[in-house]
Amino acid sequence: MSVKIYVEGGGDDKSLKRKLREGFKAFFQNAKLSGRLPAVVPCGSRNAAFDRFKTSVRANKTGVTPMLLVDSEGPVSKGQNPWQHLRRDNWDKPDGTTEDHVHLMVECMESWFLGDKDAVAKYYGKNFKSKVLSSNAHPEQVDKDKVLAGLKNATRNTTKGAYSKGKHSFDILAAIDPAAVRRECPHAERLLRTLERIPE
Repeated sequence: MSVKIYVEGGGDDKSLKRKLREGFKAFFQNAKLSGRLPAVVPCGSRNAAFDRFKTSVRANKTGVTPMLLVDSEGPVSKGQNPWQHLRRDNWDKPDGTTEDHVHLMVECMESWFLGDKDAVAKYYGKNFKSKVLSSNAHPEQVDKDKVLAGLKNATRNTTKGAYSKGKHSFDILAAIDPAAVRRECPHAERLLRTLERIPE
């Protein structure tokens, strides 16, 4: 059984899409998923990711499990499943799919970085200000704008410069420890746990 994950991000730039694939591949490999490593499909916008996911579901290829991975773009209510949350985007659950087919980065991919601040600090090196990042022990409870602002402020004086979503994000994704992320981010834990259940 193979898995294709349709991921929000990467824009229209080929090199950025390549970096997205490489970043997620490294993250999944570091999570010890190498035997069932999913194929990552960068889709650009949220709507494009959903559209490509729906097309894959309709194609119903034998032996291929499509999944959707997008930012939640806001807080997820306790007990709310991803499809219920995504009704905010006027997205309806495609026929034949379950909750296991859709996963959220809450509130954004960068929230995962707060799950392993040490790796982020190591990536940026000298003059990284970790105290500027949110001190909330639960990264998924931190507002997306605060996550991004914190990263920019913490990195402003480093040699790599202020955090840039395209320039730095996927290198950081490849560097963070999935074990630390899944401890701090329940929705990341849910994604990895779902992938672990899929037979090789």
